[in-house]
Amino acid sequence: MTPPEHFARPEVLLAPPLDDSVVASPLRAVAQPKAYVAERWAGGSQVLTWLLDGRGWAWLRAGADATVLLTVLAIEIVDFRGGVRLLDLVPLAMLLFWLRGTYRRRLSSSLLVGGLSAAGSLATAAIALAFWSGYVVDRPLPESALLRAWALCFVAVMAGRALLLSIRQLARVLGLITTPALIVGSGRVGIQIAERLLSRRSYGLRPVGFLDRGAAGAVLPEVINPPVLGDLEELGEVVRATGARHVVISFARDRDQELVPLIRHCSELGLDVSLVPRLFESINQRLTRDSIGPLPLHVIQPTNPRSWEFASKHVLDRTIAALGLVALVPLFGVVAIAIKMTSRGPVLFRQLRVGRDGKVFKMLKFRSMLIAEAAAWQGPDAGLAPGGVEGDDRRTPVGRFLRRTSIDELPQLWNVLRGEMSLVGPRPERPEFVDQFRDQVLRYDDRHRVKSGITGAAQVNGLRGKTGLADRVEWDNYYIENWTLVLDLKILAHTVLALLRPVE
Repeated sequence: MTPPEHFARPEVLLAPPLDDSVVASPLRAVAQPKAYVAERWAGGSQVLTWLLDGRGWAWLRAGADATVLLTVLAIEIVDFRGGVRLLDLVPLAMLLFWLRGTYRRRLSSSLLVGGLSAAGSLATAAIALAFWSGYVVDRPLPESALLRAWALCFVAVMAGRALLLSIRQLARVLGLITTPALIVGSGRVGIQIAERLLSRRSYGLRPVGFLDRGAAGAVLPEVINPPVLGDLEELGEVVRATGARHVVISFARDRDQELVPLIRHCSELGLDVSLVPRLFESINQRLTRDSIGPLPLHVIQPTNPRSWEFASKHVLDRTIAALGLVALVPLFGVVAIAIKMTSRGPVLFRQLRVGRDGKVFKMLKFRSMLIAEAAAWQGPDAGLAPGGVEGDDRRTPVGRFLRRTSIDELPQLWNVLRGEMSLVGPRPERPEFVDQFRDQVLRYDDRHRVKSGITGAAQVNGLRGKTGLADRVEWDNYYIENWTLVLDLKILAHTVLALLRPVE
């Protein structure tokens, strides 16, 4: 399941409006793709795209993994006699990488999740080699040599993968590699997909238009300006005119059974196909497959915030919070002195927030503003979440630094220790805004199924400060539906990187 990625539309990427003649004949518009595709992102080398974003990407990654493994082990076998047998780790590890789906093509890749898989595959390969050497051929390898080889191979593989992923992301962002994509369905979900692909080049897909029945020639003013280019039967002609190589099937006006021939046609044309599933709001990564005869079934396993897994999460939260509070005592002391010396008022700021099951608690922060009567603030603009500077800017110089570095949030470890919050979860909101937002944003109250967090999925994906409220809610619900301890660790790791992008 691909997580949501929704950001404001960058105007520089929007295509120029179509003239009347182009709108009147959508297929003429198809014949002139530069009339509606932003030229700043229309480039890209076909060779680079194939290598870094196409079918060559799997071969490149596999070749890089094999190369670094051979290099590391070739250096390592010099250290002890008979060490040449360590080279057997290479085919074993490569086989396990392939079996675990390491080289499958995905729009986005996580180095953290890939690292866990790589560590397990390399450990399994080392254990298999130790068993073979010790019990089958009766020429055991030293345990220290195997352990050292495993560690060096893991570091080398992760360094190589990090380099390749960085190169691919940079090439995508710079527009050196790009895959033209058609979107089937011009409704809300289809438009949302187009917005996200345009606002986040790192996916590598460039929407060039929509296919939908009965809407040919329609211009969608709230998104990009490729219009609806034609009906589903015109797929071949549209693909030839636009050069599309990927099709994203959203919710079209056609019935589902009419989309099956379309998918077959895409396969005949050599196009990659992505499908947005029905009831996608309820689908998570624990989805399993079953069947009734030849009829496939997807078995949904919903998240249970009352389960023992969440109970273990909360125990771990409190343990880490207690250790963190003890370790941060010197920093807290310095911050408290700085606040008292530069402005009048308390060191800590307490504010009512709504947490799990709608319970209200007092969330703690280091005070970052002057104690003064603020001008009336009418609340955030429509569609935006509150945050950052609200009303008059009363931040102190120390407060500006605390907010920029997010040090002002550290006292919330006490809220975690008290069981009011978690380390990772949806950010809590003020009661007055909760009452307002639950009527404005779909599934807003769903985020109150779990404890609020110091950091969350929305925050590490750039949604800090005054950003889209619906986008935050979507990320929060995605986190809840797909929660695992590994996901928590991933968010905590990315929080460190997110802190390097200061928010006012």
